[in-house]
Amino acid sequence: MRIVAALGGNALMRRGDKPDARTQIANVRSAAKQLALLAEKHELIITHGNGPQVGVLALESANDDRLSECYPFDTLGAETQGMIGYWLLQAMQNALPGRQVASLVSQTLVLAGDPAFANPTKFVGEVYDEATANRLASEKGWTVKKDGEHYRRVVGSPRPQRVIETRMARALLHAGAVVICAGGGGVPVIRNEHGKLQGVEAVIDKDLTAAVLAEHLDADALLILTDVDGVQEGFGTPEAKRVDRATPASLRAMDLPAGSMGPKVEAVCRFVELTGDMAAIGRLEDAIGIIEGTSGTIVTPGGNYGGPDDIRPPVPDRTTN
Repeated sequence: MRIVAALGGNALMRRGDKPDARTQIANVRSAAKQLALLAEKHELIITHGNGPQVGVLALESANDDRLSECYPFDTLGAETQGMIGYWLLQAMQNALPGRQVASLVSQTLVLAGDPAFANPTKFVGEVYDEATANRLASEKGWTVKKDGEHYRRVVGSPRPQRVIETRMARALLHAGAVVICAGGGGVPVIRNEHGKLQGVEAVIDKDLTAAVLAEHLDADALLILTDVDGVQEGFGTPEAKRVDRATPASLRAMDLPAGSMGPKVEAVCRFVELTGDMAAIGRLEDAIGIIEGTSGTIVTPGGNYGGPDDIRPPVPDRTTN
């Protein structure tokens, strides 16, 4: 099988952790042990989040008096891809001796006219009181909005259209490599009026990018790996119960938190609807169980899944595209 595995932030920073490099490296090593079990039997593409890490770098940039302006978010995204990609690269090489592993700095194409640019909603960075937030907005050209009792910077979160390096990722898969790419949803880029790629101030949802990447790579399965065992009916109540099997329609009908589980459900539903293949949401440590059909919330067109034998055979021309 060809599997795209999207790691949630817990793969790097567990709840309550400080964003120290030492802590994150230890967490990545633990994640690599689970991912290696998948890679031993399947083709594997790994994507990852970068929210806390890009927040740290953005704060450092904002507070550096030597800079005339803050580093833009496309550049910060590339920085985190290099950092986290290195951690994952080394951990996967150590977990899979002799196996080739490649980490790509990847760009994700978005549309210049995406309405998300006109109405930024993605919170990034630190929290501020109203006066400080307004001052920073004036000084640095930020857009700030209220987030609970505080204020934070917001940037646009446009929909991903394509990972620019998809063909390179495909070539590496054909060569037998484990591929790490599209971290943090990918570095956001548009095509300008000259047809050239150009970075933009945005943050792309990494789960939606994972779905786009999985579709374009003809993946057989998309796994959204996080710190919960799946989608729950009655979440937050004593009657909460994991949904073991679902269709895109049944998931879309559920009332889910917009900022957490919502994007994950949108990603798996999109992949299943467009490809007819399997997607799932579950815990990182249950990755093998998810593929075997014993763990997580598994989503298929008909809501049925009995294991890898249910996956459709590879497309005949996969190696020629």
